[in-house]
Amino acid sequence: MIFKVPELCKKIIITGGAGFIGGTLVRKLLRDSECKIFNIDKFGYASDLTGIHNEIKLLGNDLKRRHNIIKIDISNKQILSKTFQDIDPDFVFHLAAESHVDKSIEGPEIFLRSNVLGTFNLLEVSREHFEKLSPERKKVFRFHHVSTDEVFGSLNNKSKFSEKSPYRPNSPYSASKAASDHFVRAWQSTYGLPVSISNCSNNFGPWQLPDKLIPLAIYNAIKDELIPIYGNGQNIRDWLFVEDHIDAILHVAFRGLEGSTYCIGGCNEYTNLEVVNLICDFLNNKVPKTNDYKDQISFVEDRPGHDFRYAIDNTFIYSDLGWKPTYSFEEGLRNTISWYLENINWCEKFVNSGP
Repeated sequence: MIFKVPELCKKIIITGGAGFIGGTLVRKLLRDSECKIFNIDKFGYASDLTGIHNEIKLLGNDLKRRHNIIKIDISNKQILSKTFQDIDPDFVFHLAAESHVDKSIEGPEIFLRSNVLGTFNLLEVSREHFEKLSPERKKVFRFHHVSTDEVFGSLNNKSKFSEKSPYRPNSPYSASKAASDHFVRAWQSTYGLPVSISNCSNNFGPWQLPDKLIPLAIYNAIKDELIPIYGNGQNIRDWLFVEDHIDAILHVAFRGLEGSTYCIGGCNEYTNLEVVNLICDFLNNKVPKTNDYKDQISFVEDRPGHDFRYAIDNTFIYSDLGWKPTYSFEEGLRNTISWYLENINWCEKFVNSGP
């Protein structure tokens, strides 16, 4: 089922809209709605507007009037509150977050500040804004919080995460996201702020920075560099193509039950080694060279607290909203690798500049 933006939903705030998933959401709403988008982002190392600017050029520069860029750190409540007053939004998608597990191990404080304090500030200014809305606008307004399956911890080889799974975060990153989930739920229960939450599996697709497994493996393979894999490469992830994730988010936000949580998975479980091998197989066929790309695979010391397996049970989102992923892992991966081969220069600037 195609999503439909409510008629009274004309001004949408998207936090983290210059990131990988947030940028995909911005582009989708620019293409398939008439809403004005207010893109709130602090523009850290993981922020980039190239994809959005390219989309606007492709669809017509008149879309510029619908995309408003606002550089704000959501840990600054005073500025955030003034911004909400100026925008007077009808809907909030909250995606802004520090999300790199390794960086959370090296320096956890910024994850506390961005993911916990930032979410708290956003909830508070949203609550203050919601309480002033007319009864008609209150029926439309919602705060949708995008979270991760990492809050549930690690799985054995049989079970899957669901909306009933207990929270057992194992890294500073996942602990900060777990805390933010709890704050969102509490603001609905205590203050009546209309919210929804989605917990997704590992995303991949175009415009993802080359510090995550799939784009890093593609980039290093092409550049004839070692392809690092933690431990023995047997950690398992449930891979979700980013376009499927955005489709699910919109279903949950505009059609899901208020106050509910929805788990979103790609139904694509692969070990990290299997993923990298598939990438190498594709490149061996697409851009062959003398040596097999798999010769570049290098196993490196595992990171502390590395969760063994993630997997999501999509039963609830399918039964309640009729959503299921449309991309197989192989199809999404082919699309992703082809995109990176055509946009390797985009990766170059992040590899060279660093965080």
